[in-house]
Amino acid sequence: MRIVVADASRVVLKIMIKLLTDHGHVAFGFTTGEEALAKLVEDPSVDVLITSLELSGMSGFELCWECRVMTKREQQLYILAMSSLAAHERLAEALDSGADDFIGKPPNPEELFARLRAAERFAMTQRQLVRLATRDTLTGLLNRRAFFESAETLAERRGDQPVAVLIADIDWFKRINDTHGHDAGDQVIAAVAERINLADAVVGRIGGEEYALVVREGRPSRIWEIADGLRRAVGDTPVQTSLSAIPVTISVGTAILQPDETVDTALRRADAALYMAKRAGRNRIVAADGEQVVPLPQVTAPMIKTEVTVLA
Repeated sequence: MRIVVADASRVVLKIMIKLLTDHGHVAFGFTTGEEALAKLVEDPSVDVLITSLELSGMSGFELCWECRVMTKREQQLYILAMSSLAAHERLAEALDSGADDFIGKPPNPEELFARLRAAERFAMTQRQLVRLATRDTLTGLLNRRAFFESAETLAERRGDQPVAVLIADIDWFKRINDTHGHDAGDQVIAAVAERINLADAVVGRIGGEEYALVVREGRPSRIWEIADGLRRAVGDTPVQTSLSAIPVTISVGTAILQPDETVDTALRRADAALYMAKRAGRNRIVAADGEQVVPLPQVTAPMIKTEVTVLA
């Protein structure tokens, strides 16, 4: 596990770090709560915080509380508080401040590693629960609620960095279901999700055959390239289902998040652009509010016809 240790004593830190690393853990030591907190904010892969309650500046109690405030839904941080004072009042205060467990200082090695094994079991259970609560069971992408939470968090922390939203929808999906069956339709949904799941984006399934992405980009030409990459990733190779290979395309609407605009509002603009892409023939990209700078050539799905209703 990746473990942050906070203790005002450099001697205690040295002993703790050696003890942990000798047992295969990756450990980081800090003498102040502020430094430990900065590491936890910077590195969400940390699994455990072991903190002394006796810290200068930010106390161990405050560090526990701040960690609980800042940790994201999918960052499961286990907090083990330690103190040389074994008073029941300190134990209760530590647990009330957000600690998961308590150990005396200096910790007995056998007791410490027993508690870390308990932390591993707890973390595994928490990860399973988080996945059930935040992931779409068919695709493994973020579900609608988790997508909007993660997207809004990214937008709030973007600073001066521009952000764009993309919404993609599988073309002619009802026809795929009607022709090949719902099992094949589910396989198509899962395959498309795998092909558009960009590593550096927030990606979610927000409807039946509809997906949304948030990317750190504000240049219209680059946003178009990202969207076209998604379109080609889906359309260039048919989806192989258990029964047959099915040609699949997507349409994409994009919008650049404006200052003080919510992700939900930007997605509504991207959704309007997606509607225009559908009206224009599908398998194409349209940007909201004239943001598109590179036109996509006309592409018509072969041997497929459909009625289009134009809203007044």
